[in-house]
Amino acid sequence: MKRKLAAIVLGTVLVFFQFGFPANSAAASAAKAKNVIFMVPDGFSPAYAASYRLYKGDLSVMDPLLVGMVRTYSANSALTDSAAAATAMATGYKTNNGMIGTTPDGTPRRTLLEAAREQGKSTGLVATANITDATPAAFSSHIASRDEESEIAPQQLANADVLLGGGKAFFLPESMGGKQKSRNLLEEARRSGYTIVEDRTQLQAAKGSKLLGLFAGGDMAPELDRKHTNEPSLKEMTGKAIDVLRQNKAGFFLLVEGSQIDSAGHYNDAAWAMKDTQAFEEAVALAVDFAKKDGNTLVVIVGDHDTGGMSVGGYGQTDAKLEVLHHVKASGLYMADKLKADRSNITEVLTTYAGIDPTAAEAANIKNAKDAVHAINAVISEHALIAWTTYLHTGVDVQIYAFGPGADLFRGLHDNTDLPHLVAQVLHIDFKR
Repeated sequence: MKRKLAAIVLGTVLVFFQFGFPANSAAASAAKAKNVIFMVPDGFSPAYAASYRLYKGDLSVMDPLLVGMVRTYSANSALTDSAAAATAMATGYKTNNGMIGTTPDGTPRRTLLEAAREQGKSTGLVATANITDATPAAFSSHIASRDEESEIAPQQLANADVLLGGGKAFFLPESMGGKQKSRNLLEEARRSGYTIVEDRTQLQAAKGSKLLGLFAGGDMAPELDRKHTNEPSLKEMTGKAIDVLRQNKAGFFLLVEGSQIDSAGHYNDAAWAMKDTQAFEEAVALAVDFAKKDGNTLVVIVGDHDTGGMSVGGYGQTDAKLEVLHHVKASGLYMADKLKADRSNITEVLTTYAGIDPTAAEAANIKNAKDAVHAINAVISEHALIAWTTYLHTGVDVQIYAFGPGADLFRGLHDNTDLPHLVAQVLHIDFKR
């Protein structure tokens, strides 16, 4: 274990040593790509990266691609939300928390996805939350509040050729149990030439140049719980999106969000966070492999903010035991749902789904807790020696990774508003402030 840990630490030092050198600005400025895959691990920060390295027992696929860091504050807060962060990365403008694709005064600002579309490129959105949630919404719509998902959905259909994720309810009328007042956006999409798919099997068989896949009424399942569904993985959705979009000889812009990392952070669910980081890593590996073979694709990977304030180690001990999380087979949400009304089966649930035989004190804490989900997650985190500071976001800088033409442009410390301009530079499209 010590030898493996030393190798991980040495690899990490080499990665940071590499990113400390200045970029060759002339070569970077001349770089040009036809395609961009912009990947957002929502809520992912350096603490998640370090924890995942220990969880995996090796460097992640992302680690060798590390090029810099990004400041995340919004127009009205040191602690951004996903709406403001994604708006900054999509438009180059700061906005207030909760606002989508506009400046604080409500002025719509063109997004990177829209600029790529104007150049004749195909565009796509992939997420494991609602496809209408803040991050994909900010690249494809303009609205005062992220909560107006019923208004976001039709804008997305006008801007994206591929949409894959959750949030089916926002595409259906109230008469069919949906959130639209009267419109059936699924039927409208079908008439507009979209192939509609609703599960993993249908996704794998889908053909055509426009694809709408809605795999859950709301958010898709955490990766830990996906085996109980027929939902596709993030890797599978990313692969299908690339297959569809690459048909356009003018190129494509694809946004991919690993949404569930953020959800895990809000619940302080360490196992969920690590498993969905693994799912995101698999999607990154697929995207980078495509970029290597294609030679004309830039892959950018950047978190929007940190969620949960995770720390590697805690509880007064000088160690971390991430291997504990490999025994966890379900999210805290799933486990809490398996508890009886009187919570008399706590030991059975934790033994079955977490590989933990709780002490009497741990069982009592869960039994008496107002929120069983957080109580279960607290027990698991303490066993893994993972500590948390909040159920919300924090204001720390996040890391950025890049591969392909123009990757050197992203070296150093950036504001999140710099990113769309750097991507546009590599695509050689006009995206002036």
